[in-house]
Amino acid sequence: MQPAVALTNAATAAVDLVLPLTHPADAVLRNFFSANRGLGSHDRAFVAEMVFTVLRHKRLLESQIAHPTPRRLVLGSLLKLQGYSLGQLEHLLKPGDREWAVQLKSADVESLPPAVRLSLPDWLYERLVAEYAEQEAVAFGRAMLKSAPLDLRVNTLLADRPQVLEELRASGFAAEPTPWSPIGIRLAGKPAINRHPSFIRGAVEVQDEGSQLLGYLVAPKRREMVVDFCAGAGGKTLMMGALMHSAGRLYALDISEKRLNNLKPRLKRSALSNVHPQLIQGENDIKVKRLAGKIDRVLVDAPCSGLGTLRRDPDMKWRQTPENVADLVEKQKSILAAAARLVKPGGRLVYATCSILEEENRRIAESFLAGHAQFVLRPAGDVLKKERIELDMGEYLELWPHRHGTDGFFAAIFERAE
Repeated sequence: MQPAVALTNAATAAVDLVLPLTHPADAVLRNFFSANRGLGSHDRAFVAEMVFTVLRHKRLLESQIAHPTPRRLVLGSLLKLQGYSLGQLEHLLKPGDREWAVQLKSADVESLPPAVRLSLPDWLYERLVAEYAEQEAVAFGRAMLKSAPLDLRVNTLLADRPQVLEELRASGFAAEPTPWSPIGIRLAGKPAINRHPSFIRGAVEVQDEGSQLLGYLVAPKRREMVVDFCAGAGGKTLMMGALMHSAGRLYALDISEKRLNNLKPRLKRSALSNVHPQLIQGENDIKVKRLAGKIDRVLVDAPCSGLGTLRRDPDMKWRQTPENVADLVEKQKSILAAAARLVKPGGRLVYATCSILEEENRRIAESFLAGHAQFVLRPAGDVLKKERIELDMGEYLELWPHRHGTDGFFAAIFERAE
C-alpha cells in the first residue's frame, strides 16, 4: 500500500510546525488538526504517528539523511522505520531524493554510537550510563523508541474491572487487565475511547498504570483530609477520590487555572462529591498555609523533566536541558518542603515524579529526610504489599518502561512521627 501524496504532505506540514520544539508537540498537533478539519480520523492518526516517529528517531534520521528537511524526515521514517520500499515511495520521491534515500535504506545503524542509534541527546545518555550503567541506559533508550499503550483506570464508584472489560471487549476493543494495578485496563492500539459508553458515563478514565500505583502509595481512606498538591488536570485526584469512596475532603491545588478547568468535565463524569479544586498562587499561598498541620495525606506529583514519559512525549528529550533540570530540582525541593508543613502528626507525604534522573528523585528524597527529622521513610515495597500489589520494590517506587511496561515513575513515601 502506497502512502497518498496529500497525506504525506500533511504529515510534512505538521512535522515542520513541531520541529522548532518551542511548544509541546501534542499542543502543536491539536492546533494543526483544528486548522485542517478536512482530515479524517485515519488521516489524523497517520499524521500524528509520523510526527511522533520523527521525534522519537530524530537524531538517528538526521545523522543519516543529507539536508534533513521535514519532508525528508517523513520520507526517511517511511523508508527506514516503517518498512516501505523505494518502489512503494517512488511517487513521492523527487529527482534529488534517490541518492540519499538509497543510502538511508541500506545504512547499518547498529555501528553508530549508542546515543545516536537510540536517538538520545548526549547529556541524557551519559547521565543514564553514569547512574544506571550502559546496559540499563540502552534498554531504557530502546523502550522509549516505542509508543506507549493506552491504559485506563476503572472508576470504582461506578463500575468494577470485570464489568468494564466485558463492555470493552463486546465493543471489539482488545482489552486486558494491567499486571500491577488492580483497577487498570490496557488497550491495544489507539482506539477512540472517549466515544465509548464506559468513558462517557465516567466508568473509566485514561491513566497510565504507573500513575495509578501512585494513588495506592498515598492510600487515602474514608473521611480523611487529603491534598493533591500539584493536581494538574486531576487524574490522580480522581483516583484518590474514588479510593476515599467520595467521603472526606480532597483538595486539588494547582497554580494553573487552565489545568484546573480541564479537571471540571472529568470531575463531573466521575460522580465524586468530595473534590475541591483550588487555584493557588504558589506554595506559600494563604490557602495552603490555612491547611498547615491538618492533612492526613499529601501527594506531591512535582513538576519535573518528564523524561520518564518519552514514549508519549518524545519531544521532551529535545526540549529539556541540564540547566532546565537544575532549575526544576530547586523548585522540587521548595514545593516538597511547603507540602510537608500540611501533614499532621501520623500523616503521610508522597513525593513523586515522572522522571528517571537521580537528582530529581532519590537525591531530593535524601535531602528532604536530612532536613526534616520529624519524617521517616516508609518503604514503598511494604506499602504496595499492604495494598495487595505484588510488585517487587525496595525503599522507593522506581518504575521503568522496559521493566514494568509503565511510564517511568519515582515515588518516596514519608510519614510524620506521632
